[in-house]
Amino acid sequence: MPKRALINIDYTEDFVATNGALTCGEPGQALEDKMVELTKEFLSKGDYTVFAVDVHEEGDPYHPETKLFPPHNIRHTRGRDLYGALKELYETNKESENVYFMDKTRYSAFAGTDLEMKLRERGIEEIHLVGVCTDICVLHTAVDAYNKGFKIVVHQEAVASFNQAGHEWALSHFEGSLGATVI
Repeated sequence: MPKRALINIDYTEDFVATNGALTCGEPGQALEDKMVELTKEFLSKGDYTVFAVDVHEEGDPYHPETKLFPPHNIRHTRGRDLYGALKELYETNKESENVYFMDKTRYSAFAGTDLEMKLRERGIEEIHLVGVCTDICVLHTAVDAYNKGFKIVVHQEAVASFNQAGHEWALSHFEGSLGATVI
């Protein structure tokens, strides 16, 4: 069995809470139990567990998302906090050598980060993706993982978007174009 890692993508207040700055709302909130269940499973087995969290600087005129979306996940704001019970689970386990909280400044958790290096150091071959948004950050992370040669597993009950058509399209794209396993 290949070594695996769980990558929790952007499950934050701004992306999930009802009053979040760029929320997917109820579809994202409905993931909470599954997100927590999967995270507990990976932690209990000693699997590498990553919390890849979007970060932006307030008023940054150079970031490409500034023109596309309202300000969200601004550094040092509550909007960047992990949502719901996942926050508590992270806080309880954050000192573990198998838990990694990382900032990301682009859609993909690989873009401009040390994620690939962390995974390769640990001999990880298979990544499991959960979080939001299916058709944006989860998708771009999956594409980069594919291009880097990782086996990809997407947990269908643990991904959501504010765009249902985009969500459905991304799920089929994971399997049809990236060879991912969608479970």
